[in-house]
Amino acid sequence: QVQLVESGGGLVQAGGSLRLSCAASRSIFSISTMGWYRQAPGKQRELVATITSGGSTNYADSVKGRFTISRDNAKSTVYLQMNSLKPEDTAVYYCNAKGTRGPWSAQYDYWGQGTQVTVSS
Repeated sequence: QVQLVESGGGLVQAGGSLRLSCAASRSIFSISTMGWYRQAPGKQRELVATITSGGSTNYADSVKGRFTISRDNAKSTVYLQMNSLKPEDTAVYYCNAKGTRGPWSAQYDYWGQGTQVTVSS
């Protein structure tokens, strides 16, 4: 069974930093595009950043220059380093794994349970 387990959320003052971690099942991690998404109260879930199995990254405009996504394939873990945090970054952050596997390239799309990030002004 595939699992994504996030950690590292919490309460921080504006301008501070946090690092989120997501430990994923080894069976899929190395072949997956890993991503971080967030959902604020009353808003839709939105993309924060993604990183492919080859290390290519993509960021939402709102976090470019402040957040960095990285992955450690040996540990099957993806990270999100968040610097210069703003109150508008407050949300539940979700880890995501997407890809295809198997002889018929079946698509998969797994989500973690989420971790709360709260930035106070």
